[in-house]
Formats: sequence, structure tokens, C-alpha cells
Amino acid sequence: MDSRLKKIVDKIRDESLREKVAQLVENPTIEIEGEVYAGLSLEASPAGMSRHHSYPGGLIEHVVAMSEVASTLCDVIDRVYHGKVNRDLVLSGVILHDIFKPLIYEVEKNGTYGATPLAERLDHLTLIVSEMVRRDFPLNLIHIICAHHGGDAGPMWPRTVEALVCHLADATDARLNGEVLRAARYLSRGAAGVELDRLTSKEAFEIVHSKVVEGWDGVKKTVEKIRQSRLGAC
Repeated sequence: MDSRLKKIVDKIRDESLREKVAQLVENPTIEIEGEVYAGLSLEASPAGMSRHHSYPGGLIEHVVAMSEVASTLCDVIDRVYHGKVNRDLVLSGVILHDIFKPLIYEVEKNGTYGATPLAERLDHLTLIVSEMVRRDFPLNLIHIICAHHGGDAGPMWPRTVEALVCHLADATDARLNGEVLRAARYLSRGAAGVELDRLTSKEAFEIVHSKVVEGWDGVKKTVEKIRQSRLGAC
């Protein structure tokens, strides 16, 4: 298991739930009609094809960031509103909500991401919910997964505090990452006349920061530095 994911899994206090989550993370596959689907590795998979975390390693980065946002929301509920929230369910929801994204993405010949044949029949949400039901996960956790997109983009709205926390954490991190990537692409086009392929979050934040510090000249220098760094890594 990736060390970053293991650190989050280990925070689940309920031993039985922690073990069930760990087993799925260690082997994120599903069997349909006798065929086992695995897809990309968790470490290599993006969390989206274009809108957010659309680069290798984006999925785990999204889970890590989302866990931080969700933890802060739990602290607010606890310390400010004096409410109760089951952090084990929240952590489990964060870890598992996109765990089957690697099954629906594949790398095209030009380096972009496309949909797998499985994705033409089932989406990642349907896949993980069906597998969690098969593995007898708690109903309240399955609801968190069902509701993490919210009612506008998913099958239902959150009906528990834990589901709401996961939904808000997912939406917040996806928006943060997506907006910074979008801004970095715009800035690189405007300053250097090129749009860097598969920008990472680190590169995107660096480009955006360079505009604040040094203006368009700073963006141009940063984009060129990234291009040279990529050439050197080839």
C-alpha cells in the first residue's frame, strides 16, 4: 500500500472497518462475469481526465488533500458547533470514494487519458458501491460514497453529517485543484504561447505564484524552466 494511503487508513480506529478498507485499497479490483478488472495502479492514476488532478499520481494526491480538508471540517463540527461526527466513517469515505477511478481510465498513445471499455458500461461510483455491498461494508459508509458527488452530480444528496463532510471536502479540493490548473494553463498560453501538457499541481501552483511575484515575465521564465526540466527528465 502507498505510504500516504496507509497513514490515512491507520487512523481508522475501528479494527474491523480498518481491515476491510485496507483489503480493498491493497487490491482495488472487481470481478464481473468471471473477468477481473484492475486498471491503472493507484500511484499512477489521475483523479480526473481533465477538470482536476488530471495527471499521474493525482488520485492519491486528491485523497490526501481531501483527508486534510475533511479532518478540519470534523474539528469545526466538534469544537465550534459541539456536534458529533464519526471520523472513522469520514476517513473511510475519503479513502474509498474514488478508489475505482483507475478502472475507468487508460493512457492514450498521445499521453492523454481516455475511458476504458469498462467505463463505457459502468461509472466508478456504480462500481465501488456494488463492490462495497458485495463485501458487506456498513450501510452508512456506502451512503457516504453514494452521496459524495451531491444530488446535482450524483444519485443523492448527503443525508448524514459524515456524508456531508465528505461531499464538501471532495468538492473543495476538486475546485481548488481544478481552478489552479485552469489558471496555470491560461497563464502559460498568455506568457509563452504554449499550454503545457499534463500539468501537475506543483507546476501549476508555481506558475500562478510566479505571476503574483514577477508578472508575465515571471510566468514566461517559470514555464521555460518547467519545459527544460521535463526535457532533462526524458
